[in-house]
Amino acid sequence: MESLIKDIISSPKLSLYHKEIENIITEENKKRKKFYEEMKEGDKVEFINGEIFFNSPVKLEHNQCQKLLLNLLDNFVRVNKLGYVGNEKIMISLTRNDYEPDICFFNKLISNNFNPKQMQFPAPDFIVEVVSPSTENNDRIIKFEDYAAHGIKEYWIVEPEKKIIEQYVLDKEKYDLFIKSDNGLIKSKAIPGFEIPIEAVFNEEENLKVLKNIIIK
Repeated sequence: MESLIKDIISSPKLSLYHKEIENIITEENKKRKKFYEEMKEGDKVEFINGEIFFNSPVKLEHNQCQKLLLNLLDNFVRVNKLGYVGNEKIMISLTRNDYEPDICFFNKLISNNFNPKQMQFPAPDFIVEVVSPSTENNDRIIKFEDYAAHGIKEYWIVEPEKKIIEQYVLDKEKYDLFIKSDNGLIKSKAIPGFEIPIEAVFNEEENLKVLKNIIIK
């Protein structure tokens, strides 16, 4: 990003670029305002780079692994009083875009300030996106860059068909791939103590074993 900014600053067209960018941002802000006015509580919708995306229904395998991971993470966070776990309809409003990630986690310092009527939320500490053919481009490119730019400490990309989890950890303003695997343990860097077998995200019996350990502790 720094090299791109340097190139723009050194260009004789700087003022022209500035004017064009201002016009784009003005028009985009109008669309975003309308988006906020028209969105409904039941909608599964996102605002990305000036465009509105209505998310289509997901395959069963997508829903299953999302529920299994959510079940473990939500119970772990609640048992240990670490903050708040949101899913699907929690809208994350960043500087340009608005997303509804599959799963997200906010630490206590942030979540203690939430109110029951709140519909827009700040950047969380941790996000999970379960990819599907219709969302993969946004999940791997736009969201990947945007989440990192806004300081979201950890990002998991889950591939339900391949039963793989990719764990990305923030290093300055970029994500480094920490793990990409279909087996073994995965340990969160943003959620203290959260460590699970990858299999537990895709296998209900394994999920129940891990869940029992979380609740018993």
